[in-house]
Amino acid sequence: MMFARLLIGLLLFSAIVCLALSVATGQRRWRRLGLIILKWTVIAGLAFFAVLILERLALLL
Repeated sequence: MMFARLLIGLLLFSAIVCLALSVATGQRRWRRLGLIILKWTVIAGLAFFAVLILERLALLL
């Protein structure tokens, strides 16, 4: 669980840095990279919560 939290946190931090670089430099490639990283952060978060939900369901059965 700690690994998943660390992974999501680092992905979110890197997305924020890329988006900040996009604002600072005006280059569109940083914005595109930031949005791609943000997309994968959301996917990783959803997968993490799906695992938690399945774990709870397994305890109920």
